Amino acid sequence: MKRKILFSILSGILFSLAWTQWGMGWSLLFAFIPLLFVEEEIYQKRSELKSINVFYYAYISFFTWNLISTWWVSNSTLFGGITAVVLNSLWYAILFWIFHIIKRRAGIHTGYSALIFLWLAFENIYINGEISWVWLVLGNGFANNTGLIQWYEYTGALGGSLWVLLVNVLLFNFIIHIVKYKTIFGQYTFTILLLLIIAGPIVVSQLILNNYHEKKNPISVSLIQPNIDPYNDKFGGMSQQEQLNKMLNLIETKSNSKADFFVFPETAIDRVWENNFDESASILRIKEFMKSYPKSSLITGATTRYLYEDGSSSATSRAYPPQTQLQYDVFNTALQINSSDSLQKYHKSMLVIGVEMTPYPAFFNLFKDYIIDLGGTTGNLGKQEERGIFYNSKNQARIGPVICYESIYGDFVTGYIRRGANALFIITNDAWWGDTPGYHQHLSFAKLRAIENRRSIARCANTGISAIINQKGEIEKQTKYWEADALNGTINLNSDLTYFSINGDFIGRVSKFISLLILLSVGIGMLRKNK
Repeated sequence: MKRKILFSILSGILFSLAWTQWGMGWSLLFAFIPLLFVEEEIYQKRSELKSINVFYYAYISFFTWNLISTWWVSNSTLFGGITAVVLNSLWYAILFWIFHIIKRRAGIHTGYSALIFLWLAFENIYINGEISWVWLVLGNGFANNTGLIQWYEYTGALGGSLWVLLVNVLLFNFIIHIVKYKTIFGQYTFTILLLLIIAGPIVVSQLILNNYHEKKNPISVSLIQPNIDPYNDKFGGMSQQEQLNKMLNLIETKSNSKADFFVFPETAIDRVWENNFDESASILRIKEFMKSYPKSSLITGATTRYLYEDGSSSATSRAYPPQTQLQYDVFNTALQINSSDSLQKYHKSMLVIGVEMTPYPAFFNLFKDYIIDLGGTTGNLGKQEERGIFYNSKNQARIGPVICYESIYGDFVTGYIRRGANALFIITNDAWWGDTPGYHQHLSFAKLRAIENRRSIARCANTGISAIINQKGEIEKQTKYWEADALNGTINLNSDLTYFSINGDFIGRVSKFISLLILLSVGIGMLRKNK
Protein backbone atom coordinates (compact mmCIF):
# COMPACT_ATOMS: atom_id res chain seq x y z
CA MET A 1 0.00 0.00 0.00
CA LYS A 2 2.79 2.43 0.85
CA ARG A 3 4.34 1.90 -2.57
CA LYS A 4 1.02 2.58 -4.25
CA ILE A 5 0.58 5.79 -2.29
CA LEU A 6 4.10 6.91 -3.16
CA PHE A 7 3.53 6.18 -6.84
CA SER A 8 0.25 8.08 -6.73
CA ILE A 9 1.89 11.10 -5.15
CA LEU A 10 4.74 10.90 -7.68
CA SER A 11 2.25 11.16 -10.54
CA GLY A 12 0.69 14.21 -8.89
CA ILE A 13 4.08 15.88 -8.56
CA LEU A 14 4.97 15.15 -12.20
CA PHE A 15 1.67 16.72 -13.32
CA SER A 16 2.24 19.82 -11.20
CA LEU A 17 5.76 20.44 -12.54
CA ALA A 18 4.20 21.53 -15.85
CA TRP A 19 2.46 24.44 -14.12
CA THR A 20 5.67 25.89 -12.71
CA GLN A 21 7.61 28.76 -14.28
CA TRP A 22 10.48 26.40 -15.06
CA GLY A 23 9.08 25.30 -18.42
CA MET A 24 8.68 21.62 -17.48
CA GLY A 25 5.68 20.77 -19.63
CA TRP A 26 7.58 17.73 -20.90
CA SER A 27 6.99 16.08 -17.49
CA LEU A 28 3.38 15.52 -18.60
CA LEU A 29 4.58 13.02 -21.20
CA PHE A 30 5.19 10.47 -18.43
CA ALA A 31 3.17 11.90 -15.52
CA PHE A 32 0.44 9.23 -15.75
CA ILE A 33 2.90 6.33 -15.68
CA PRO A 34 3.35 5.86 -11.89
CA LEU A 35 -0.44 5.98 -11.45
CA LEU A 36 -0.91 3.56 -14.37
CA PHE A 37 1.41 1.12 -12.58
CA VAL A 38 -0.83 1.34 -9.53
CA GLU A 39 -3.90 0.75 -11.68
CA GLU A 40 -2.23 -2.19 -13.45
CA GLU A 41 -1.38 -3.88 -10.17
CA ILE A 42 -5.00 -3.61 -9.03
CA TYR A 43 -6.13 -4.85 -12.44
CA GLN A 44 -3.91 -7.93 -12.20
CA LYS A 45 -5.41 -8.67 -8.77
CA ARG A 46 -8.95 -7.84 -9.85
CA SER A 47 -10.31 -11.06 -8.39
CA GLU A 48 -9.09 -9.91 -4.97
CA LEU A 49 -9.26 -6.09 -5.12
CA LYS A 50 -12.32 -4.02 -5.82
CA SER A 51 -12.25 -1.35 -8.52
CA ILE A 52 -12.92 1.40 -5.96
CA ASN A 53 -9.28 1.09 -4.89
CA VAL A 54 -8.28 2.73 -8.17
CA PHE A 55 -10.48 5.70 -7.30
CA TYR A 56 -8.73 6.14 -3.95
CA TYR A 57 -5.22 6.15 -5.40
CA ALA A 58 -6.25 8.30 -8.36
CA TYR A 59 -7.71 10.84 -5.97
CA ILE A 60 -4.38 11.02 -4.15
CA SER A 61 -2.62 11.74 -7.47
CA PHE A 62 -5.03 14.38 -8.70
CA PHE A 63 -5.38 16.02 -5.28
CA THR A 64 -1.58 16.36 -5.16
CA TRP A 65 -1.58 17.88 -8.65
CA ASN A 66 -4.38 20.32 -7.91
CA LEU A 67 -3.01 21.32 -4.51
CA ILE A 68 0.53 22.05 -5.70
CA SER A 69 -0.60 23.81 -8.88
CA THR A 70 -3.58 25.90 -7.70
CA TRP A 71 -3.26 26.35 -3.91
CA TRP A 72 -2.94 30.09 -4.55
CA VAL A 73 -6.68 30.41 -5.24
CA SER A 74 -7.13 30.35 -1.46
CA ASN A 75 -5.32 33.72 -1.27
CA SER A 76 -8.45 35.39 -2.60
CA THR A 77 -11.00 33.00 -1.12
CA LEU A 78 -10.17 30.13 1.22
CA PHE A 79 -13.52 28.42 0.56
CA GLY A 80 -13.14 28.80 -3.21
CA GLY A 81 -9.59 27.46 -3.12
CA ILE A 82 -10.54 24.40 -1.09
CA THR A 83 -13.59 23.74 -3.26
CA ALA A 84 -11.60 24.01 -6.49
CA VAL A 85 -8.93 21.56 -5.30
CA VAL A 86 -11.34 19.04 -3.77
CA LEU A 87 -13.91 18.98 -6.59
CA ASN A 88 -11.49 19.15 -9.50
CA SER A 89 -9.56 16.23 -8.03
CA LEU A 90 -12.84 14.36 -7.64
CA TRP A 91 -13.83 14.72 -11.32
CA TYR A 92 -10.46 13.44 -12.52
CA ALA A 93 -10.44 10.55 -10.05
CA ILE A 94 -13.93 9.45 -11.15
CA LEU A 95 -12.81 9.63 -14.77
CA PHE A 96 -9.76 7.45 -14.08
CA TRP A 97 -11.94 5.02 -12.11
CA ILE A 98 -14.34 4.69 -15.07
CA PHE A 99 -11.35 3.87 -17.31
CA HIS A 100 -10.37 1.06 -14.92
CA ILE A 101 -13.92 -0.34 -14.83
CA ILE A 102 -14.07 -0.37 -18.64
CA LYS A 103 -10.69 -2.06 -18.75
CA ARG A 104 -12.03 -4.78 -16.42
CA ARG A 105 -15.21 -5.24 -18.42
CA ALA A 106 -14.04 -4.84 -22.00
CA GLY A 107 -10.32 -5.57 -22.02
CA ILE A 108 -7.05 -3.67 -22.18
CA HIS A 109 -7.37 -2.10 -25.64
CA THR A 110 -10.86 -0.75 -25.05
CA GLY A 111 -9.82 0.39 -21.58
CA TYR A 112 -6.87 2.51 -22.70
CA SER A 113 -8.87 3.87 -25.64
CA ALA A 114 -11.53 4.89 -23.11
CA LEU A 115 -8.93 6.67 -20.95
CA ILE A 116 -7.82 8.80 -23.92
CA PHE A 117 -11.20 9.67 -25.40
CA LEU A 118 -13.17 9.98 -22.16
CA TRP A 119 -10.51 12.35 -20.79
CA LEU A 120 -10.62 14.53 -23.92
CA ALA A 121 -14.42 14.46 -23.96
CA PHE A 122 -14.49 15.46 -20.29
CA GLU A 123 -12.13 18.39 -20.92
CA ASN A 124 -14.38 19.57 -23.75
CA ILE A 125 -17.53 19.27 -21.62
CA TYR A 126 -15.80 20.93 -18.66
CA ILE A 127 -14.65 23.82 -20.86
CA ASN A 128 -18.16 24.46 -22.13
CA GLY A 129 -20.12 23.86 -18.92
CA GLU A 130 -21.28 26.49 -16.45
CA ILE A 131 -19.36 24.65 -13.72
CA SER A 132 -15.96 25.09 -15.26
CA TRP A 133 -12.44 25.27 -13.87
CA VAL A 134 -10.20 24.49 -16.82
CA TRP A 135 -6.92 25.76 -15.41
CA LEU A 136 -5.50 22.24 -15.43
CA VAL A 137 -6.47 21.14 -18.93
CA LEU A 138 -3.50 18.93 -19.81
CA GLY A 139 -2.63 20.90 -22.95
CA ASN A 140 -2.27 24.07 -20.87
CA GLY A 141 0.77 22.54 -19.21
CA PHE A 142 2.92 23.38 -22.26
CA ALA A 143 2.25 27.13 -21.96
CA ASN A 144 5.88 27.78 -21.00
CA ASN A 145 7.18 25.48 -23.75
CA THR A 146 5.86 27.29 -26.81
CA GLY A 147 8.65 25.87 -28.96
CA LEU A 148 7.03 22.42 -28.57
CA ILE A 149 3.46 23.36 -29.46
CA GLN A 150 3.38 25.65 -32.49
CA TRP A 151 0.95 23.11 -34.01
CA TYR A 152 -1.72 24.36 -31.58
CA GLU A 153 -2.77 26.61 -34.49
CA TYR A 154 -4.37 23.44 -35.86
CA THR A 155 -5.51 21.60 -32.73
CA GLY A 156 -5.77 24.07 -29.86
CA ALA A 157 -4.78 23.08 -26.32
CA LEU A 158 -6.71 19.81 -26.48
CA GLY A 159 -4.20 18.70 -29.11
CA GLY A 160 -1.65 18.90 -26.30
CA SER A 161 -3.96 16.85 -24.07
CA LEU A 162 -4.22 14.19 -26.79
CA TRP A 163 -0.43 14.12 -27.14
CA VAL A 164 0.02 13.68 -23.37
CA LEU A 165 -2.51 10.86 -23.09
CA LEU A 166 -1.30 8.99 -26.17
CA VAL A 167 2.37 9.14 -25.17
CA ASN A 168 1.64 8.04 -21.59
CA VAL A 169 -0.47 5.06 -22.67
CA LEU A 170 2.03 3.89 -25.29
CA LEU A 171 5.08 4.50 -23.13
CA PHE A 172 3.51 2.67 -20.20
CA ASN A 173 2.69 -0.36 -22.31
CA PHE A 174 6.21 -0.29 -23.76
CA ILE A 175 7.66 -0.37 -20.23
CA ILE A 176 5.28 -3.18 -19.24
CA HIS A 177 6.54 -5.23 -22.19
CA ILE A 178 10.17 -4.70 -21.16
CA VAL A 179 9.39 -5.61 -17.53
CA LYS A 180 7.47 -8.71 -18.59
CA TYR A 181 9.80 -10.04 -21.30
CA LYS A 182 13.09 -8.42 -20.20
CA THR A 183 13.78 -7.28 -23.78
CA ILE A 184 12.70 -4.75 -26.39
CA PHE A 185 13.17 -7.27 -29.21
CA GLY A 186 9.99 -7.95 -31.14
CA GLN A 187 8.82 -4.39 -30.48
CA TYR A 188 10.47 -2.65 -33.42
CA THR A 189 7.25 -1.33 -34.95
CA PHE A 190 5.90 -0.28 -31.57
CA THR A 191 9.21 1.43 -30.67
CA ILE A 192 9.28 3.37 -33.94
CA LEU A 193 5.64 4.39 -33.48
CA LEU A 194 6.33 5.58 -29.94
CA LEU A 195 9.36 7.61 -31.01
CA LEU A 196 7.38 9.19 -33.87
CA ILE A 197 4.53 10.17 -31.56
CA ILE A 198 6.95 11.71 -29.04
CA ALA A 199 9.34 13.41 -31.46
CA GLY A 200 7.03 14.11 -34.40
CA PRO A 201 5.07 16.99 -32.82
CA ILE A 202 8.31 18.55 -31.57
CA VAL A 203 9.89 18.44 -35.04
CA VAL A 204 6.74 19.84 -36.64
CA SER A 205 6.62 22.60 -34.04
CA GLN A 206 10.20 23.62 -34.73
CA LEU A 207 9.56 23.68 -38.47
CA ILE A 208 6.52 25.93 -37.98
CA LEU A 209 8.41 28.14 -35.54
CA ASN A 210 11.33 28.66 -37.92
CA ASN A 211 9.14 29.33 -40.95
CA TYR A 212 6.39 31.50 -39.50
CA HIS A 213 6.93 35.21 -40.12
CA GLU A 214 4.53 37.91 -39.04
CA LYS A 215 3.26 40.27 -41.68
CA LYS A 216 4.34 43.82 -40.92
CA ASN A 217 1.15 45.66 -40.07
CA PRO A 218 2.01 47.45 -36.83
CA ILE A 219 0.00 49.43 -34.32
CA SER A 220 1.54 50.97 -31.23
CA VAL A 221 0.23 50.29 -27.74
CA SER A 222 0.88 51.64 -24.26
CA LEU A 223 -0.25 49.35 -21.45
CA ILE A 224 -0.95 51.22 -18.23
CA GLN A 225 -0.24 49.16 -15.10
CA PRO A 226 -1.42 51.33 -12.17
CA ASN A 227 -0.54 48.82 -9.42
CA ILE A 228 -3.55 49.56 -7.22
CA ASP A 229 -3.92 47.21 -4.23
CA PRO A 230 -7.33 45.51 -4.68
CA TYR A 231 -7.75 44.77 -1.00
CA ASN A 232 -6.80 48.12 0.51
CA ASP A 233 -7.19 50.73 -2.23
CA LYS A 234 -9.18 49.72 -5.29
CA PHE A 235 -12.63 49.49 -3.75
CA GLY A 236 -12.26 51.73 -0.74
CA GLY A 237 -8.85 53.17 0.12
CA MET A 238 -8.53 55.38 -2.99
CA SER A 239 -11.35 57.33 -4.57
CA GLN A 240 -12.29 56.61 -8.17
CA GLN A 241 -10.94 60.03 -9.13
CA GLU A 242 -7.57 59.34 -7.47
CA GLN A 243 -7.25 56.02 -9.25
CA LEU A 244 -8.14 57.53 -12.61
CA ASN A 245 -5.69 60.39 -12.08
CA LYS A 246 -2.94 57.86 -11.35
CA MET A 247 -3.55 56.04 -14.64
CA LEU A 248 -3.80 59.22 -16.70
CA ASN A 249 -0.61 60.49 -15.09
CA LEU A 250 1.17 57.31 -16.20
CA ILE A 251 0.10 58.11 -19.76
CA GLU A 252 1.51 61.62 -19.48
CA THR A 253 4.79 60.63 -17.84
CA LYS A 254 5.69 57.14 -19.07
CA SER A 255 3.70 56.26 -22.17
CA ASN A 256 4.31 56.74 -25.86
CA SER A 257 2.25 59.87 -26.50
CA LYS A 258 1.70 58.79 -30.12
CA ALA A 259 0.41 55.33 -29.27
CA ASP A 260 -2.57 54.09 -31.26
CA PHE A 261 -3.99 52.56 -28.09
CA PHE A 262 -3.70 53.25 -24.39
CA VAL A 263 -4.93 50.29 -22.35
CA PHE A 264 -6.16 50.23 -18.74
CA PRO A 265 -6.73 46.97 -16.81
CA GLU A 266 -9.95 45.21 -15.84
CA THR A 267 -12.42 47.26 -13.72
CA ALA A 268 -10.14 50.30 -13.92
CA ILE A 269 -13.17 52.54 -13.50
CA ASP A 270 -16.19 51.76 -11.34
CA ARG A 271 -19.95 52.31 -11.09
CA VAL A 272 -20.66 53.70 -14.55
CA TRP A 273 -24.32 53.83 -15.59
CA GLU A 274 -24.79 52.80 -19.22
CA ASN A 275 -28.09 54.69 -19.47
CA ASN A 276 -26.17 57.95 -19.36
CA PHE A 277 -22.49 57.34 -20.21
CA ASP A 278 -22.05 61.04 -20.98
CA GLU A 279 -22.94 61.96 -17.40
CA SER A 280 -20.31 59.71 -15.83
CA ALA A 281 -17.53 61.77 -14.24
CA SER A 282 -14.94 59.13 -15.19
CA ILE A 283 -16.05 58.93 -18.84
CA LEU A 284 -16.18 62.71 -19.15
CA ARG A 285 -12.70 62.99 -17.62
CA ILE A 286 -11.29 60.43 -20.07
CA LYS A 287 -12.95 62.05 -23.08
CA GLU A 288 -11.57 65.44 -22.12
CA PHE A 289 -8.13 63.90 -21.59
CA MET A 290 -8.20 62.16 -24.99
CA LYS A 291 -8.60 65.51 -26.77
CA SER A 292 -4.86 65.92 -26.21
CA TYR A 293 -4.31 62.60 -28.02
CA PRO A 294 -6.61 62.88 -31.07
CA LYS A 295 -4.98 59.97 -32.93
CA SER A 296 -5.27 57.57 -30.00
CA SER A 297 -7.98 55.42 -28.45
CA LEU A 298 -8.23 54.23 -24.85
CA ILE A 299 -9.50 50.78 -23.93
CA THR A 300 -10.40 50.28 -20.30
CA GLY A 301 -12.12 47.82 -18.02
CA ALA A 302 -15.14 49.13 -16.12
CA THR A 303 -17.87 48.07 -13.76
CA THR A 304 -21.03 49.24 -15.52
CA ARG A 305 -24.72 49.14 -14.67
CA TYR A 306 -27.85 49.28 -16.76
CA LEU A 307 -31.21 50.37 -15.38
CA TYR A 308 -34.31 48.86 -17.01
CA GLU A 309 -36.29 52.08 -17.06
CA ASP A 310 -39.26 50.44 -18.81
CA GLY A 311 -39.85 48.11 -15.86
CA SER A 312 -38.42 45.03 -17.58
CA SER A 313 -35.79 42.73 -16.06
CA SER A 314 -33.35 39.93 -16.85
CA ALA A 315 -32.34 36.64 -15.24
CA THR A 316 -29.49 38.40 -13.41
CA SER A 317 -31.06 41.79 -12.62
CA ARG A 318 -31.68 43.06 -9.09
CA ALA A 319 -33.97 45.64 -7.50
CA TYR A 320 -33.00 49.33 -7.67
CA PRO A 321 -33.72 50.82 -5.30
CA PRO A 322 -35.27 48.07 -3.17
CA GLN A 323 -38.52 49.95 -2.57
CA THR A 324 -39.34 50.28 -6.30
CA GLN A 325 -40.15 47.82 -9.06
CA LEU A 326 -37.24 48.89 -11.27
CA GLN A 327 -34.42 46.43 -11.95
CA TYR A 328 -30.80 46.88 -13.00
CA ASP A 329 -27.94 44.69 -14.16
CA VAL A 330 -24.23 44.90 -13.30
CA PHE A 331 -21.60 44.05 -15.92
CA ASN A 332 -17.84 43.51 -16.05
CA THR A 333 -17.23 45.62 -19.13
CA ALA A 334 -14.57 46.72 -21.60
CA LEU A 335 -14.95 50.19 -23.14
CA GLN A 336 -13.23 51.93 -26.06
CA ILE A 337 -13.11 55.71 -25.79
CA ASN A 338 -11.54 58.33 -28.05
CA SER A 339 -12.13 61.89 -29.15
CA SER A 340 -13.99 61.10 -32.38
CA ASP A 341 -15.74 57.71 -32.46
CA SER A 342 -18.78 56.84 -30.38
CA LEU A 343 -18.10 54.88 -27.21
CA GLN A 344 -17.97 51.10 -27.74
CA LYS A 345 -18.64 48.48 -25.07
CA TYR A 346 -18.36 44.74 -24.53
CA HIS A 347 -19.83 42.86 -21.57
CA LYS A 348 -17.75 39.98 -20.25
CA SER A 349 -19.28 36.73 -21.47
CA MET A 350 -17.36 34.03 -19.59
CA LEU A 351 -17.97 34.76 -15.92
CA VAL A 352 -16.07 33.40 -12.91
CA ILE A 353 -18.06 30.76 -11.06
CA GLY A 354 -18.72 31.67 -7.43
CA VAL A 355 -17.58 35.28 -7.92
CA GLU A 356 -19.50 36.65 -10.89
CA MET A 357 -22.16 33.99 -11.43
CA THR A 358 -24.08 31.13 -9.84
CA PRO A 359 -24.03 28.12 -12.20
CA TYR A 360 -27.23 26.36 -13.20
CA PRO A 361 -29.47 28.75 -11.26
CA ALA A 362 -32.42 26.34 -11.29
CA PHE A 363 -30.38 24.10 -8.97
CA PHE A 364 -27.94 26.45 -7.22
CA ASN A 365 -29.92 29.69 -6.87
CA LEU A 366 -30.29 28.90 -3.18
CA PHE A 367 -26.59 29.80 -2.78
CA LYS A 368 -26.61 33.09 -4.71
CA ASP A 369 -26.42 35.11 -1.48
CA TYR A 370 -23.16 33.35 -0.58
CA ILE A 371 -21.30 34.43 -3.70
CA ILE A 372 -17.68 35.38 -3.02
CA ASP A 373 -17.13 39.12 -2.58
CA LEU A 374 -13.85 40.37 -4.02
CA GLY A 375 -15.05 43.96 -4.26
CA GLY A 376 -16.37 45.68 -7.37
CA THR A 377 -17.87 43.20 -9.84
CA THR A 378 -19.49 40.61 -7.59
CA GLY A 379 -22.84 38.89 -7.43
CA ASN A 380 -24.62 37.40 -10.43
CA LEU A 381 -23.48 39.65 -13.27
CA GLY A 382 -25.11 40.19 -16.62
CA LYS A 383 -23.29 39.09 -19.76
CA GLN A 384 -23.56 39.14 -23.52
CA GLU A 385 -23.58 35.91 -25.47
CA GLU A 386 -21.56 36.92 -28.54
CA ARG A 387 -17.99 38.18 -28.53
CA GLY A 388 -17.56 41.93 -29.03
CA ILE A 389 -15.11 43.69 -31.37
CA PHE A 390 -13.81 47.25 -31.04
CA TYR A 391 -13.47 49.01 -34.41
CA ASN A 392 -11.25 52.02 -34.89
CA SER A 393 -11.69 54.63 -37.63
CA LYS A 394 -8.08 55.84 -37.38
CA ASN A 395 -6.43 52.56 -38.39
CA GLN A 396 -7.33 49.05 -39.50
CA ALA A 397 -7.37 47.63 -35.98
CA ARG A 398 -10.25 45.40 -34.95
CA ILE A 399 -9.58 44.58 -31.33
CA GLY A 400 -10.94 41.58 -29.46
CA PRO A 401 -11.28 42.78 -25.82
CA VAL A 402 -10.71 39.65 -23.73
CA ILE A 403 -11.55 40.20 -20.07
CA CYS A 404 -9.46 38.29 -17.50
CA TYR A 405 -10.83 34.75 -17.00
CA GLU A 406 -12.00 34.56 -20.62
CA SER A 407 -8.38 34.22 -21.75
CA ILE A 408 -8.05 30.65 -20.41
CA TYR A 409 -10.73 29.36 -22.80
CA GLY A 410 -9.21 28.64 -26.21
CA ASP A 411 -12.40 27.70 -28.04
CA PHE A 412 -14.15 30.74 -26.55
CA VAL A 413 -11.46 33.15 -27.76
CA THR A 414 -11.85 31.94 -31.34
CA GLY A 415 -15.23 33.72 -31.25
CA TYR A 416 -13.40 37.08 -31.34
CA ILE A 417 -11.34 35.94 -34.29
CA ARG A 418 -14.29 34.70 -36.32
CA ARG A 419 -15.96 38.07 -35.78
CA GLY A 420 -12.97 39.80 -37.34
CA ALA A 421 -10.50 40.56 -34.54
CA ASN A 422 -7.02 41.09 -35.96
CA ALA A 423 -5.44 41.60 -32.52
CA LEU A 424 -6.35 40.63 -28.96
CA PHE A 425 -6.17 42.85 -25.88
CA ILE A 426 -6.41 41.05 -22.54
CA ILE A 427 -7.35 43.24 -19.59
CA THR A 428 -7.11 41.63 -16.17
CA ASN A 429 -6.67 42.10 -12.43
CA ASP A 430 -4.65 39.19 -11.05
CA ALA A 431 -3.83 40.97 -7.80
CA TRP A 432 -6.31 38.94 -5.75
CA TRP A 433 -3.86 36.04 -5.66
CA GLY A 434 -0.89 38.00 -4.31
CA ASP A 435 2.69 37.15 -5.25
CA THR A 436 1.97 33.50 -6.08
CA PRO A 437 2.26 31.28 -9.16
CA GLY A 438 -1.31 32.26 -10.10
CA TYR A 439 -0.55 35.40 -12.08
CA HIS A 440 2.42 33.73 -13.80
CA GLN A 441 0.20 30.84 -14.92
CA HIS A 442 -2.51 33.22 -16.13
CA LEU A 443 0.04 35.15 -18.19
CA SER A 444 1.40 31.94 -19.72
CA PHE A 445 -2.06 30.91 -21.00
CA ALA A 446 -2.16 34.09 -23.11
CA LYS A 447 0.73 32.62 -25.10
CA LEU A 448 -1.47 29.66 -26.03
CA ARG A 449 -4.17 31.98 -27.38
CA ALA A 450 -1.57 33.78 -29.50
CA ILE A 451 -0.40 30.53 -31.09
CA GLU A 452 -3.87 29.07 -31.60
CA ASN A 453 -5.09 32.11 -33.52
CA ARG A 454 -1.80 33.68 -34.71
CA ARG A 455 -2.81 36.95 -33.12
CA SER A 456 -0.55 39.40 -31.36
CA ILE A 457 -1.66 40.09 -27.79
CA ALA A 458 -1.38 43.18 -25.63
CA ARG A 459 -2.01 42.12 -22.03
CA CYS A 460 -2.67 44.81 -19.43
CA ALA A 461 -2.81 43.79 -15.75
CA ASN A 462 -3.50 45.97 -12.73
CA THR A 463 -0.49 44.81 -10.70
CA GLY A 464 1.27 42.80 -13.40
CA ILE A 465 2.41 41.08 -15.33
CA SER A 466 1.54 43.22 -18.36
CA ALA A 467 3.07 41.96 -21.57
CA ILE A 468 3.33 42.19 -25.34
CA ILE A 469 3.12 38.74 -26.94
CA ASN A 470 3.83 38.04 -30.61
CA GLN A 471 2.01 35.62 -32.90
CA LYS A 472 4.40 32.79 -32.02
CA GLY A 473 3.44 33.04 -28.37
CA GLU A 474 6.74 34.68 -27.41
CA ILE A 475 6.76 37.45 -24.81
CA GLU A 476 8.60 40.37 -26.36
CA LYS A 477 8.23 42.80 -23.47
CA GLN A 478 6.81 42.62 -19.97
CA THR A 479 6.52 44.65 -16.78
CA LYS A 480 7.65 43.74 -13.32
CA TYR A 481 5.11 42.55 -10.79
CA TRP A 482 3.71 45.06 -8.25
CA GLU A 483 5.19 48.09 -9.92
CA ALA A 484 3.32 51.02 -11.48
CA ASP A 485 4.48 51.36 -15.06
CA ALA A 486 3.55 51.94 -18.70
CA LEU A 487 4.69 49.30 -21.18
CA ASN A 488 5.20 50.70 -24.68
CA GLY A 489 5.56 48.66 -27.83
CA THR A 490 4.11 47.61 -31.17
CA ILE A 491 2.12 44.60 -32.28
CA ASN A 492 1.28 43.41 -35.79
CA LEU A 493 -2.30 43.03 -36.96
CA ASN A 494 -3.22 39.77 -38.69
CA SER A 495 -6.51 38.86 -40.38
CA ASP A 496 -5.59 35.34 -41.53
CA LEU A 497 -7.56 32.53 -39.91
CA THR A 498 -5.87 29.44 -38.51
CA TYR A 499 -7.46 26.00 -38.74
CA PHE A 500 -8.26 26.18 -35.03
CA SER A 501 -9.80 29.66 -35.33
CA ILE A 502 -12.20 28.32 -37.96
CA ASN A 503 -12.99 24.91 -36.49
CA GLY A 504 -12.49 25.41 -32.77
CA ASP A 505 -12.16 22.43 -30.46
CA PHE A 506 -12.86 19.69 -33.01
CA ILE A 507 -10.75 17.19 -31.02
CA GLY A 508 -13.11 17.52 -28.08
CA ARG A 509 -16.18 17.16 -30.26
CA VAL A 510 -14.86 14.04 -32.00
CA SER A 511 -13.80 12.59 -28.63
CA LYS A 512 -17.33 12.98 -27.26
CA PHE A 513 -18.69 10.99 -30.19
CA ILE A 514 -16.07 8.22 -29.84
CA SER A 515 -16.59 8.14 -26.06
CA LEU A 516 -20.31 7.63 -26.60
CA LEU A 517 -19.59 4.72 -28.94
CA ILE A 518 -17.22 3.16 -26.39
CA LEU A 519 -19.75 3.50 -23.56
CA LEU A 520 -22.54 2.06 -25.71
CA SER A 521 -20.33 -0.82 -26.81
CA VAL A 522 -19.33 -1.63 -23.23
CA GLY A 523 -22.91 -1.29 -22.03
CA ILE A 524 -24.26 -3.63 -24.72
CA GLY A 525 -21.47 -6.12 -24.01
CA MET A 526 -22.35 -6.13 -20.31
CA LEU A 527 -26.04 -6.69 -21.08
CA ARG A 528 -25.24 -9.62 -23.35
CA LYS A 529 -22.94 -11.13 -20.73
CA ASN A 530 -25.59 -10.84 -18.06
CA LYS A 531 -28.14 -12.56 -20.31
